[in-house]
Amino acid sequence: MSSLLAFEASAQTESFTRAAQQLSLTQSAVSRQVQTLEELLGVPLFQRIGRRVVLTDVGRMYLREISGPLERIRRASLQAIAFQAGGGTLNLAVLPTFGSRWLMPRLPDFYAAHPEVVVHVHSRTYLDLDVSGMDAAITVGDGKWLGVVTYQLLAEEIIPIMSADQARGGAIKTIDQLLQYPLLRVVSRPTAWHDWFAKHGYTGGGLKLGPQYEVTSHLIQAVSAGMGIGLVAKFLVEEELKAGTLMTAIDGAGTASGNGYYLVAPSGRESYPPFIQFKDWLLEMTRGAAA
Repeated sequence: MSSLLAFEASAQTESFTRAAQQLSLTQSAVSRQVQTLEELLGVPLFQRIGRRVVLTDVGRMYLREISGPLERIRRASLQAIAFQAGGGTLNLAVLPTFGSRWLMPRLPDFYAAHPEVVVHVHSRTYLDLDVSGMDAAITVGDGKWLGVVTYQLLAEEIIPIMSADQARGGAIKTIDQLLQYPLLRVVSRPTAWHDWFAKHGYTGGGLKLGPQYEVTSHLIQAVSAGMGIGLVAKFLVEEELKAGTLMTAIDGAGTASGNGYYLVAPSGRESYPPFIQFKDWLLEMTRGAAA
């Protein structure tokens, strides 16, 4: 490690002297560390040009490959130091629309209570904790996933929404009237409209299926633009419903989907202090939202 750090500092500064100052070592110590590394690898990493040292081609390749691992070691070390004090970082995967519409407006409250914890938010449209290396995720489903611990945040009530401009054309009072509009969909829920109609006693055909969208926020924007009617979780459009820019398409249309929004973490990760602090805060926030 000493040789790697001496090499990295020398490569960045192009000087053994400046690298020594950066590492609080002597110039000769840095030079010996780099020479030891070159002997170990069997290749020259630098060209000595007067007082400067310039990377060789293989030296540039070597620097490129080791910089990432060295940075990860630094971050891991800082996180380990912060761990004892209850601080650290949390890598959180979040569904994009939940993140932008619900989580992000509330996150300053978490930082006010826990300034020692940094939450890195990563947008994900699917749950894959093992591959992505996340500490936790917020996703939607029935909560029955293997290899993770789950905490239910919010039950999901699905409602059909339409723009206020469309609503001015006349209220929708029957299923037959609803069938006259394009029905917008999210890619991850291809059967959502069929399921909704079935729960309201309609199993016939004639559904006027409209465009599909990768994320729910795009569907909401399309509805706002008057492109059709969409099915969304009610809590995601509370602000628009209150402001009157979006309307429930048909009265009494709210339906419990059977799914919920969950905070999940890989088994064994639930004792990680930053996760505990975030989990406790999040459960408190969602209890308030549910109430």
